[in-house]
Amino acid sequence: MKVLVIGSGGREHALAWALKQSARVTEVVCAPGNGGMAQIARLAPVVLSDLDSMVELAVREEPGMVVVGPELPLALGLVDVLRERGLRVFGPTQAAAMLETSKSFAKRFLQRYQIPTANYAVCTSAAEVEKALELFHAPMVVKADGLAAGKGVVICQTRRAALEAAQGLFSGELLGIDGERQVVIEEFLTGDEVSFLCLCDGLTALPLVAAQDHKRVGEGDTGPNTGGMGVYSTDTILDAETQEWVVRHIAEPTLRGMAAEGTPFTGVLYIGLMMTARGPQVLEFNARFGDPETQAILARLDSDLTEVLDAAIDGRLAETELRWKPGASACVIACSGGYPGSYETGKPILGLEAAAQVDGVVVFHSGTARRAGNLVTSGGRVLGVTAVSDDLRNALGRAYEAMDRIVFDGIYFRRDIGHKALRKEA
Repeated sequence: MKVLVIGSGGREHALAWALKQSARVTEVVCAPGNGGMAQIARLAPVVLSDLDSMVELAVREEPGMVVVGPELPLALGLVDVLRERGLRVFGPTQAAAMLETSKSFAKRFLQRYQIPTANYAVCTSAAEVEKALELFHAPMVVKADGLAAGKGVVICQTRRAALEAAQGLFSGELLGIDGERQVVIEEFLTGDEVSFLCLCDGLTALPLVAAQDHKRVGEGDTGPNTGGMGVYSTDTILDAETQEWVVRHIAEPTLRGMAAEGTPFTGVLYIGLMMTARGPQVLEFNARFGDPETQAILARLDSDLTEVLDAAIDGRLAETELRWKPGASACVIACSGGYPGSYETGKPILGLEAAAQVDGVVVFHSGTARRAGNLVTSGGRVLGVTAVSDDLRNALGRAYEAMDRIVFDGIYFRRDIGHKALRKEA
């Protein structure tokens, strides 16, 4: 079977890598892919913001399965159109993806179905923000309503800072994109943040192993939010009882609610959790695999991913079990200097072969390209050095050993991924 993977980041590289291991898969096509994905898949040029080009490619390739990685094609309705063309697609429809593409929709949905989440207010002007802020204690959180590549969340220590952040989102100056028509003000929750992903077929939520991301660019969890600087996965992040609670009280009510509203959810329901003193609370939903969570999670998967995604498309997840490698995995992100702000690209990358020789390590590419036969940087997040081992300390040790073998001008990565978990273990 030919599989078409839509996307060009580390998440899609990890998906292609896992799908390629299936005995059922004869070819993986990645569109548009990146420099590293070309080693395991055939690349097909496509523009992720151009719905017509993606549809034309999928119809021409006639794959047995299409896996949509990034949020933008989901927001554009790619899954809807491909299903209308008779293709088998893993991912939610445009309407179901609103759980991610509109923070205001998601918050109202959570409130309608009494799913635990932070108190919030949806505002359409600076005046409404100023009035709403009277209801919140500092710190508070200001969120862009639409897609912001993981950078649309601002934690504010004062009401003035929150008002300025909201004004920056309305004007577009804060993110350098079109201004928001709505912003969400939220209560600031304290606790450990957990990424909890479930494969969904509209009725059943099949949980994946939990992971813990590191959003801030600086060590010690400082600096601005990013798309993710590193992640780890162990069986101790959430115990079995807590996982069952999250599935029963968050994932399953979400699927029932979406089905009741005529928008059944098929795909990956990414639940961003905060483990608070009053129990797990939903920070956000994503409607697709996370990045870099996917790299760490799939490194531990011991089941055939193709079979599992097939079951989700066919509505057979209730009959499906997942097998996982014991121990731990970790993914450390190598970035271009200056990320998440301005950065330069086109820097030659050296040492990848030496890094891949470290036991248990796979290097997934995010922002790389091939120019004149050489691999160069082409984005802010460049590589995801991923390792598995019998415990977290060893997995991190392998990841950092491999990372230290990689060289490009301006390379930056956090050296404290998993630091909280290691302290707890100690």
